[in-house]
Amino acid sequence: MEAPHSPAADVTSAVLVVHSPDLMQEFGRRLAKVLRPGDLVMLSGELGAGKTTLTRGLGEGLGVRGAVTSPTFVIARVHPSLTGGPALVHVDAYRLGGGLDEMEDLDLDVSLPDSVVVVEWGDGKVEGLSDDRLHVVIHRAVGDSDDEVRHVTVNGIGARWAGEDLAALGA
Repeated sequence: MEAPHSPAADVTSAVLVVHSPDLMQEFGRRLAKVLRPGDLVMLSGELGAGKTTLTRGLGEGLGVRGAVTSPTFVIARVHPSLTGGPALVHVDAYRLGGGLDEMEDLDLDVSLPDSVVVVEWGDGKVEGLSDDRLHVVIHRAVGDSDDEVRHVTVNGIGARWAGEDLAALGA
């Protein structure tokens, strides 16, 4: 008999401490090494937490073309690979209020199989794109005198992330 399926069993987590923007970018470069075409990465955190800095590191690690900047006013940017790897699709869903309807207009489901799709502010908006996703939550360290310290929680959701050693990303 098979044990009942529990969604909690499909979550792999790690908590990391990042001490500067340069190290957040380095974390993005390390994370890029475990990403592959079809991966969906959701980034959450307050304004100025480091979501775009992390994505800039992802772009460097993936070897994509173009400067990775916040796509706030264009909603999405596609950065093609310079190395034969997956493109980086960088989405800022901050101004999108309609959930999946507006996200569907971006045709991310078409891009997803061949790209790494990174969505800032995607909570409640993009979970339906894939059963497997990486959710990265960035918090400023509370009570720390150093404003650059961030606590980063990385949750791998779904079978894609089962067994992945996410804590090794902090090494």
